[in-house]
Amino acid sequence: MGEEPEQYGTWREGSRLMRKTSLIMLGAFLGAGTSMVATQTDFLSGPRAVAASAETYRQLSLFGDVFEKVRTDYVEKPDESKMIEAAVNGMLTSLDPHSSYMDAKAFRDMQTTTRGEFGGLGIEVTMEDGLIKVVTPIDDTPAAKAGLLANDVITQIDDDQVQGLTLNQAVDKMRGPVNSSVKLKISRKESKDPIDVTLTRDVIKIKPVRSKVEGGDVAYIRLTQFNEQTFDGMRAAIDKLTGEIGADKIKGYIVDLRNNPGGLLDQAVMVSDAFLDRGEIVSTRGRNPDETQRFSAKAGDLTKGKPIVVLVNGGSASASEIVAGALQDHKRATIMGTRSFGKGSVQSIIPLGGSGALRLTTARYYTPSGRSIQAKGIEPDVEVTQDVPDELKGKDETKGEAGLKGHLKQKDTDERGGSSAYVPPDPAKDKQLISAVDFLHGIQKGAANGTPAAQQKPSLPN
Repeated sequence: MGEEPEQYGTWREGSRLMRKTSLIMLGAFLGAGTSMVATQTDFLSGPRAVAASAETYRQLSLFGDVFEKVRTDYVEKPDESKMIEAAVNGMLTSLDPHSSYMDAKAFRDMQTTTRGEFGGLGIEVTMEDGLIKVVTPIDDTPAAKAGLLANDVITQIDDDQVQGLTLNQAVDKMRGPVNSSVKLKISRKESKDPIDVTLTRDVIKIKPVRSKVEGGDVAYIRLTQFNEQTFDGMRAAIDKLTGEIGADKIKGYIVDLRNNPGGLLDQAVMVSDAFLDRGEIVSTRGRNPDETQRFSAKAGDLTKGKPIVVLVNGGSASASEIVAGALQDHKRATIMGTRSFGKGSVQSIIPLGGSGALRLTTARYYTPSGRSIQAKGIEPDVEVTQDVPDELKGKDETKGEAGLKGHLKQKDTDERGGSSAYVPPDPAKDKQLISAVDFLHGIQKGAANGTPAAQQKPSLPN
């Protein structure tokens, strides 16, 4: 199985860069993922600063001694800045899987992702057999206007061979300032000779919401990530589908959060609020009791109380789990699919001037009923498994938070691993989607398609 298709120029991580703003996400990736919730804070500021002990300063002196010895005596002259970055990152990654150091470039990339727009060409690409392959050009972008097609293979970028580059490196080469140009060499099956195309980069907006009508009267809304465009995109999708189907004819809504790694906390709160009239959505609790924050719904259900099914799987993490947990606890939606990832911690994004930023775990988050899903995930109300192709069996399961080395432990709680993240490319074979449509149509299926939680084998205590 090739690397996951990448909406060109993005990777699924980010932070809303404003004071005390939160983010939740299944973390840094172009083809892989982990999970994150974050807030921005000022570096080394505020009354919670704790004085270091004399022993701590002695250990810092030890670090200085080791650094100096390596700097002067290592067999080859080391890169001192890289040594310091590695030491800082080593300190952070030793805490948990989601704390880390971002250099200036990684920090900028993260900001780009959360904004949901960037300077680029507008193509979704993947990697197959070491080659960069176009999955689809995004409508009304430089790539679409230049005539790039699905399955085109990009062999050169600005006269440099693509062979040998990672997907990340190829994406970086195609991104750039708006109005700058890039030359691509394309191999196309229908063309005997390579095709040279010069494109001018433009502002590309990532659309995190996709929607369509299912079964004639079911509104299907897919959220691929939680960036700054998500809530507005979802609200527009609800309006569009209501107009297409008719408000009085809609049987219900399917909110598809499968393989959604997360994103901005404020977007997760607004998406949840769209389906709720009242009540708590999520709370975050830090090291000190006074750090607790609670987020509540405001009056106004955009779907007018229509039935909702939320689809989740092993790739649904963080912000996705907040939405699923809130709607499940309020009994506003039926959660269907397989157990989610289980990422229940909050990271703070701490800018370091022009030297990047820290991503530091500072809190856990809790669903409205007060449960933490850390290393447990959201258990669906109705479990529906997919028919996984033989060649993918064993590769479709995510480790889940519980499978990550150094993850935060839950006291007196049994942990649960990940589940399958496989979604068939053919909707006609998507048992979870089919079951959701049938559920909203009131059609009862047997255990082969869906198992209500009450009929499942006894699970470990939550």
